Amino acid sequence: MNLILMGPPGAGKGTQAQRLEKKFGIIQLSTGDMLRAAVASGSDLGKQAKEIMEAGGLVSDDLIIAMISSRIDEDDCKNGFILDGFPRTTPQAEALDVMLKDKGIQIDHVIEIEVDDDAMVARITGRYTCSGCGAGYHDEFQKPATEGVCDQCGGTEFTRRADDNAETVRSRLDAYHDQTAPILAYYKEKGNLKGVEGMAAIDDVTEQLNGIVG
Repeated sequence: MNLILMGPPGAGKGTQAQRLEKKFGIIQLSTGDMLRAAVASGSDLGKQAKEIMEAGGLVSDDLIIAMISSRIDEDDCKNGFILDGFPRTTPQAEALDVMLKDKGIQIDHVIEIEVDDDAMVARITGRYTCSGCGAGYHDEFQKPATEGVCDQCGGTEFTRRADDNAETVRSRLDAYHDQTAPILAYYKEKGNLKGVEGMAAIDDVTEQLNGIVG
């Protein structure tokens, strides 16, 4: 089973991909993780990526596709994979299809975690973490049992990400919608696009995804 998970930052793609990975034995593939692993390995692809990134450039679509191609050839992907964060443009989606077709592989489902923008702003801007152990909290949805004290380590110092502010979050949401609208149309035309209600409780979102994949 080969999947693409789509959704804006904060929609829960990472959490849900991990749950799908555990339940179905299909490997989550993040392009960011693949780039870091390739650079660390010192492979030819990694050396190319490192040179581009150190020069302040953007890694080309061709190089990303080559990395994905190499990664899905590994044994742990034999049951399938979940692409998280790729493709982001229609040309990337088309290039991915060409590469997979050459391998005799297809994408079974493209699943968008659908969210409400206003609710997403509230969800993301309310996040904060314990400075000591990294445990995550939220102003409204996940408060510590004792105010100002981390449930995990008892720490009393907390931090918020600088980019978890309303203006930045809305900008990221706008960019997501602008970039992905054509991709969603592309996959809808191919007949493998599905949607799940991303504003539901985490377990409910997982149940929706399991229903599609299972």
